[in-house]
Amino acid sequence: MILVFISLQAQEVHTVSLQQAMKLAKENNKKVLKSQLEITIAEQNIKERKELRLPDVQLNGMYSRITNITEFKGNGFLKDKEVTPAIPEIYEVNASFKMPLYVGNKINNAIKIANQENEIAKIKSEKTENDIELQVVANYLAIYKMMELQKIFDENIKEEKSRLKEVQSLQKHGTITKNEVIRAELQLSDRELNALTNSKNIKIALHDLKTLIQIPENEEIAIDTMTNLDEMSGLDSYDFYLNKAMQNEEMRMASQELDISKTELKLVKGNYLPTLDFFGNYGFYYPNYKFFPPNPYLYTLGQVGIEARFDLSSLYKNKTKMAQANTKIETQQMQNEIIKDEIEDQLYKEHAQYQEILEKFVVVDKALDLAQENYRIVKLKYLNQLVLITEMVDADNALLQAKYNKISTRLDAILKHYELLHTAGMMPSEI
Repeated sequence: MILVFISLQAQEVHTVSLQQAMKLAKENNKKVLKSQLEITIAEQNIKERKELRLPDVQLNGMYSRITNITEFKGNGFLKDKEVTPAIPEIYEVNASFKMPLYVGNKINNAIKIANQENEIAKIKSEKTENDIELQVVANYLAIYKMMELQKIFDENIKEEKSRLKEVQSLQKHGTITKNEVIRAELQLSDRELNALTNSKNIKIALHDLKTLIQIPENEEIAIDTMTNLDEMSGLDSYDFYLNKAMQNEEMRMASQELDISKTELKLVKGNYLPTLDFFGNYGFYYPNYKFFPPNPYLYTLGQVGIEARFDLSSLYKNKTKMAQANTKIETQQMQNEIIKDEIEDQLYKEHAQYQEILEKFVVVDKALDLAQENYRIVKLKYLNQLVLITEMVDADNALLQAKYNKISTRLDAILKHYELLHTAGMMPSEI
C-alpha cells in the first residue's frame, strides 16, 4: 500500500493552459527571480550612494610607553649624550567627524547614476519576464503541435493496419503481388517509427516546459488541448507596431544607458571643482606634550571648522577622462541607432511573416479538402484494383501532410502573433 501511494504521488499530473503556464513562469522561473534580486541590489546601491552625504565619524584610542629623550651634543658620533627624563606613558582618546559640504556635485551625480541603474534593472526584469513568457509560448505551442501530429499518426496507423489486412486478404486471393503487401508493411512501419520519435520529442518538450515554470521533478505535466488557443486579435498596421516598439525594453534600456553616460560626464567635470568639508574633533590626552618638557597632566582639546581643497593636478590630468566620457556618449548614441535599426528590421520581418501566415489559412483549408477528396477517390480505385498501392501511399501521405499543415499554420500564427507583440513591447501585462 505504501508503494502504491508513493507511486500515485510520483505520477501526479498538472494540466496547465497556456495562460497558466505563462503566469507560473512569471512567478517561479529562476531567471525572473534573479532579475528581481538585481532590482533589490540596485535599490540598495541608491541607499549606499545617499549615505555619502552623511558625516564620517571616528572614535580613536591609543596607549603607548616611550623611552627617555637622549640628545648627543658632542662633535663626534654618539658623543656627549644628555638624557632628559620623559613621562613613560602616553594615552589619548578622541572623536572626530567630517561631513562633505560640496564635492563638485559628485555625490548628487553618483545618486543620479544609481537611480538610472535602478531603472535599467527594472526594465531588464521586465524584459526577462517577457522573454521567458515568449519562450513558454513557443515551447507550449510546439508541444501542442506535436500532440496534434501524434493524433494524426495514431489515426493514420489504424488506417494503415486496416489497409494492410485488406492487402493481405487480396494477396491470399491472388489478385495482388507480394510486393504490394511489403509496401503496405513498410508504410505502417514508417508511421510507427515517426509516432515513436514524435512521442519521445513530446516528453522532452514537456520536461523543458516543466523546468521553465518550475514544476517539481517528481510531478508530471500536461498541456490543456481543450482550451481555445486563438489569442489573435487581428493584425494592425506596421506603423502601429513600430511606434510601440520604439518604447520597448531594449530601446528604454539604451536610452537609460545614454543618460548614464551623460551623467558620468558631469561626474568627471566635478574633478575641476573644489571641495568643502565641515569637520570637528575633540579628545582627551595625557601627558601634555604641547609644552616641553611635557606636563604630567591630562588635558582636552577640540576644534571645529571648514576645510577647502582644490586639486591643481586635475587641470591637466582630467582632460583625458573628459575625452573618454564624451567618446562614451557618442558610442552609446551610435549603439542606440544600431538597436533601433535592428528592432525595425525584426519588426518588419515578423509583421510580414504574420501577414503571410494569415493569408495561408484559406490555402491550407482548401488543400485539406482537396487531399481528403483525392484520398477518397484513390482509395475507392485501389479497392477496385484500378491503381497501385504506391498511388494509395502517395494519397495517404498528402492527406497526412494537409492535416498537419492546417494545424501547424494556425499554431504558427499564434506564435508569430506573440513574437510580434514581444518585439513591439506589447506582451500581455496581466496574465
